[in-house]
Amino acid sequence: MKKKVVIANWKMNYDFHETTSFIRNLLKFVFEKKINHNKEIIVAPSFPFLHISNQILQGTTLNIAAQNIHQKDRGSYTGEVSASMLKSIGIQKVILGHSERRKFFLEKNNILLEKIKIALKYGLNIIFCVGESLNERYNNQQFKIVKDQLEETVFHCSSEDIKSFYIAYEPIWAIGTGKTATFEQAQTMHEFIRSLFLEKYGEKISNNISILYGGSINDLNAKDLFYQKDIDGGLVGNSSLKLEKFLDIVQS
Repeated sequence: MKKKVVIANWKMNYDFHETTSFIRNLLKFVFEKKINHNKEIIVAPSFPFLHISNQILQGTTLNIAAQNIHQKDRGSYTGEVSASMLKSIGIQKVILGHSERRKFFLEKNNILLEKIKIALKYGLNIIFCVGESLNERYNNQQFKIVKDQLEETVFHCSSEDIKSFYIAYEPIWAIGTGKTATFEQAQTMHEFIRSLFLEKYGEKISNNISILYGGSINDLNAKDLFYQKDIDGGLVGNSSLKLEKFLDIVQS
């Protein structure tokens, strides 16, 4: 049975002590309550704390993800972090295509395709984000936008490579705004995304790929979102910064 997936994306938050304290407390709670047998829990701290976070979770079922990588293997790219660097410290997952990367760092689909290729080269699992803006939804373009985002990036990959992916649908208008897509809106888009994978890769991959919702998911709406047929978990932003809220989401 496919596990539900819950990812804490901490973005540019938490220092060393906050990061390590949160992860230790999360680990303690998960094992005391035995709540992870049917769930995959992933935490995405900032770059400086990936190594220590991964060390704390060694030998457990919890995982660490990086929030980004550079599209080149190595070179004169001051301030950037490569897939090979992450691999060398034991990181196995990376978030790519987050709307904040697209918006603030102008990452286009061609760049994201390069990042996908380098991530796959080093055997990283990819949490790939797609989603539309408020204006695009108002103009009823949301399905075209998401389809284009996938066709220009993920759908360049082979059926074997697709096994390394999670897809996160994050309506841009619902990220950090307190707005959330209705359960019907979220399910409709997730069902559409799954149908695209069915058309491209067949039923087995379509049924098995995890499609997550990310857009102001919180402890109050998580249960109803996760109940939807095609929503396999959540990419959690602000609500992952409070341990109690995040644990409520995990238990949803």
